[in-house]
Order: sequence, then structure tokens, then C-alpha cells
Amino acid sequence: MRFAPLLAAAALLAPILAEATPAAAGGIEFGPVHDAPKVKPQKKKAPAVQTAPAPLPGDTPEAETAATVPPAAAPPPEAPPSAATPAAVQTPAVPQASGAGRVSTKGIPPPPAPRNCKTTWTYESWLRDFKQEAAAEGISPRVINATLAGMTPDQSVISRDRRQGFFAQSFLDFSAKLATPNRVQNGRAQIEQNRATFDRAVKEFGVHPAVITGFWALESDFGAGMGKLPIMRSLLTLAYDCRRGPRFRDELKAALRIIERGDMTPSTMIGSWAGEIGQTQFLPTRYLEHAIDYDGDGRPDLFANPTDIIGTTANYMVHLGWRANEPWIEEVRVPAEMPWDQSDLTIKHPRSQWAAWGVTKRDGEPLDNDALAASLLLPMGRFGPAFLAYPNFDVYLQWNQSLNYATTAAYLATRIDGAPAMRRGREGIPFLSIDEAKELQRLLTARGYDVGEIDGLIGLKSRQAIKAMQLKFKLPADSYPTPELLSALRRG
Repeated sequence: MRFAPLLAAAALLAPILAEATPAAAGGIEFGPVHDAPKVKPQKKKAPAVQTAPAPLPGDTPEAETAATVPPAAAPPPEAPPSAATPAAVQTPAVPQASGAGRVSTKGIPPPPAPRNCKTTWTYESWLRDFKQEAAAEGISPRVINATLAGMTPDQSVISRDRRQGFFAQSFLDFSAKLATPNRVQNGRAQIEQNRATFDRAVKEFGVHPAVITGFWALESDFGAGMGKLPIMRSLLTLAYDCRRGPRFRDELKAALRIIERGDMTPSTMIGSWAGEIGQTQFLPTRYLEHAIDYDGDGRPDLFANPTDIIGTTANYMVHLGWRANEPWIEEVRVPAEMPWDQSDLTIKHPRSQWAAWGVTKRDGEPLDNDALAASLLLPMGRFGPAFLAYPNFDVYLQWNQSLNYATTAAYLATRIDGAPAMRRGREGIPFLSIDEAKELQRLLTARGYDVGEIDGLIGLKSRQAIKAMQLKFKLPADSYPTPELLSALRRG
């Protein structure tokens, strides 16, 4: 999920997050982008195999991870509310999810093994051990055997999990493909179509409708691109594979509990190659812990029931630390000169300090002169788009650890909420190719920096190392990888 979560963090991220494994999901299964269907009223029905258009190719970024995401800083005494959010939020009075109580669904998962890892155990021995482990944890042997009988790993799932190309793009290219006018339009239409449910979710959870619809659009285009693969087989494959086996053993056990509980059957669990459930793409552990029956019909339905989808998404976001009545991201303008080394997601300053350094609102008007904490996010460096990332942006990075994804999802939500298209910055901003980015990571590693896997995905760990080297070479320390820095590193 991703729904899960930039726009996705000891400070926000220490050790630093990555352009990496989605924290709340196993992969990204993007739906149609430019030709997504117009929003139509959705009638509740039992989950069924989806016949939506094939989703666009999606890859799972997996390079740089953090062990933990610390809680957001305490809110300032009189932080002003976002203009579009309510003045107060009541304690939720909603159906409680029946949680698995075994796997944490908050924070960053352990880092995966390298993409070139080799699975050295046999499937038969692995399956035997897994069945014994699941039974020892209280899952019915009848459900285990009936569900997994005859099931074998799907090599295509392993191949997709190894890919990374989609995330090896600049933020501008990535966001242009995903934060499309069509998704903005359909997001607004969904809010109007489900106005009563969104109003209830705002009242009970404090999560802005545009934030929910931003994730909903990116994860499945409101159900058009949920995926068409058997979820159980995808989970079994990822649990067996060397790369993320321990994590997906938990997901496979959670899926068996869902079946045992009677919420779904193996035949109705159809979704993405990464084993995610429903229109906002919940992994099974997230479903067990946070899915709620928001319309009171007896069970949560994340495949076809907008009411349950909205309520469940809001419920999960509050669990991740969403702060009611506060913004998540805001486009700003930066001056020609400022302390660029402060533009870092691990650094937060009051808005008043950013204003003192010359940062303004997008239209040039002064920032609010208050104590609300924010980081300056420059996804394309000092010459590209600029954003203030507020504590709620931490939730985006827990939803999905890819900085490109988190920033794009947060930006899309602002567009759905009425913000204009972002300023793209200076023409011809340099961008390293994936081979150049790998070389940069190798050179940084040789100098003693931990950039995670050398994969060409410039995530937050790499950016921290880049900033350190920019300071060393007396370059503007905006944490952005440039040919200039690469040349300096080559010279030593």
C-alpha cells in the first residue's frame, strides 16, 4: 500500500529512508494513467476477480531502508489548522478492526536481501517448515492445507520483485506520469460522490478527503487497476524467495487468518503481484489490523465498497501518526541563496525560520509566521520544485518509502484539494542516468558512506551522503546528485 504512504523517516529518518521497499506494501501496481475510466457510482458487491485493464508496469524500489520512523514532533502550541480541514476532530466511534496482534504495521520493515540473492533451499522443505510454523501459531491445519494444496511459486512474481526501472526516474518525470489531470479530476469526483462518507471520516479521523483519494488514485485508479493475480500464490512466492522471505512469511500467515476468519476465500483474493488487497492495496497484516466495516454490514470489503475503503484508509493513516487539522506538503519558492544544507528531511524548522531565510509561498506571498515545524524538500535540487514537508509527510514515507512516490502522492493530494500545478523550475535540470547513479553510489561507498544497495536509486541515504560530499567540495549542499558532484568524486 503505499496505502498505505512523500511525499513515505531520529530525526524523520535516522538511519535515513530510501527510494526503497514500500513500507506498507510489497510493491506498486499502478492502474491506467492517461486513460483511466471516468468515475462511476460503485455498487457494493462481493469481491470478485477483477477484469480491469492491465495495470502499467510497476517496480518495487528496494535500496535504502531505515530501522525506525520516530514519532512526529509534538505540535507547536498554536499551530494553525489547514484551511481545508475541520477545527476539531472527535474521537473515532467506528467499528474496530480485528487485529492479528502479531506483526507491527507501523514503521519501516527490515531491509531486504540484495536483488541478486539466491534461494538455496528447496520449495518442498520450505513449505513443510512453513506449515508447521503456521500451525504452531494457531492457524487451522485444515485451512493451511486446503489453501496451499498444489500451490507452487510464480517465477514472474520473483522477476517483478527484482525490477527497479520505474523508480529510476527523476521526480519530474515520475510525477508527470502519475499525478495526472485525469487523476485529479477523478479524485475530486470521488469526493463529491462519497461526500457523506468523507465528511464522517474527517469528523472521526481528521484525515483530509484529498489525502485519501490521492492514495486511492495512485494505488488502483479507484479500482480499475487492482491487479488480476491470485494473492495467495503471490504471497507464497515472496515468502519462499530469499529476498523478502521473513517479511512475507508474516503476510502469508495473515492471509491464511483472513481466510480462516471468513472474510475472503482464496478464489476471491485477487490482486497485485505483491500480494496486496483491495483498492488502496493493503497487505494482509494491514488488513487484519486496520480494515473496518465502516458501513456496518458485517464485514469490511476493500474490493468494491467505497465506504469501507474510505474508513479503512483513514483508520490506518491515524495509526501511522496522521495529525488532524495540519497540512502535509506545500509548494514554496526558494531564494537564489540560502543555507542549502538545511534542505533535508531530517531537519525541521518553524515556518517562521524558513520565512526568515527568504522562502515564500508559491505565489510569492509571505509564509505564515508561526511555529509549525517543516522540512524543506527539494526533490530536484535547488533549481527544481520546492516544498515544505510538514509532520504529516512522515505518514507518506511510512506508506511507501520511495521518496518519489511519497512526494508525488502528497503533491497529487494538494492538486485534488485545489492547488495549481507545481512550478517545474529551471529548464534542463541535470539528471544522472541509472549507470551514473550507480557509479555515484559506488564512489560514495568507497568513501565510507552507507548508501544501501548500489542500484541507481537515489534515496534518502544516498542524499545524506551526497550532502556531506557537497559540503566537503564546497558545493551548494542541496542533497541533489549532479554531474558536477560525480566529476568531483571521480577526481577524488
